[in-house]
Amino acid sequence: MIEQGSQRDETRARIVEVAGTMLRERGAAAVTTRAVADGAGVQAPTIYRLFGDKDGLLEAVAEHAMATFSAMKADAVRAARDEATDPVEDLRTGWSMTIGFGLANPDLFVLLSDPERGRRSAAARAGTALLAERIRRVAEAGRLAVPEHRAVELVHAAGTGAVLAILAAPADERDPSLADDVLDAVLGRILVPSGPTRDDGGDAPGGRGRWTDAVTSAAITLRAAAPRLDRLSAAERTMLAEWLDRIAAD
Repeated sequence: MIEQGSQRDETRARIVEVAGTMLRERGAAAVTTRAVADGAGVQAPTIYRLFGDKDGLLEAVAEHAMATFSAMKADAVRAARDEATDPVEDLRTGWSMTIGFGLANPDLFVLLSDPERGRRSAAARAGTALLAERIRRVAEAGRLAVPEHRAVELVHAAGTGAVLAILAAPADERDPSLADDVLDAVLGRILVPSGPTRDDGGDAPGGRGRWTDAVTSAAITLRAAAPRLDRLSAAERTMLAEWLDRIAAD
């Protein structure tokens, strides 16, 4: 039974590898059941037995590719943390990795961008968790101007949109620098300004001046550290987190 299970896993892995290579080199249209079966040295019914149908096979390919990519990003996140890399620069590094992956694997990226598939994908959730970890480091450094969950949503949405917008252009007209401009725009929204800013709202009712922004940033920074405040009880940490979330959301 163990040998049969091992053989089944090896066959499955070989089929996924062959299909992934076809998808990457020749596009989704080339990934037919017959072509993959021939390339993997199996009969077509084997693919149906292991994956259900072609869509199931493509989903397995996407999951494998995303898991491999997420492992690479996890290594980068660990290295940045261990080497005390500037958190914003680390965020830029993660962005560049994602953009590069998407542009190098257009058909695969389109598959991964399917919201329904993303909700089912453990590897996609792991990738989002790594982005959240990068955002957490920015918050801990006192440089995040919006709540962490909103920053994660903005960066994720912008990255996906940037890649799809670039891929939508004819191949000879694609401009990867669009992604750099998108990132700069997002960072301008989520980061605390590094230089002097004009105080439009002051502290007047309904205004949002520098003092208010400073309070929000401080709340976000403390919120990032709240889970590690061991001098507080679990209930106190929960209450503190709730208060800080309300301040950051104002």
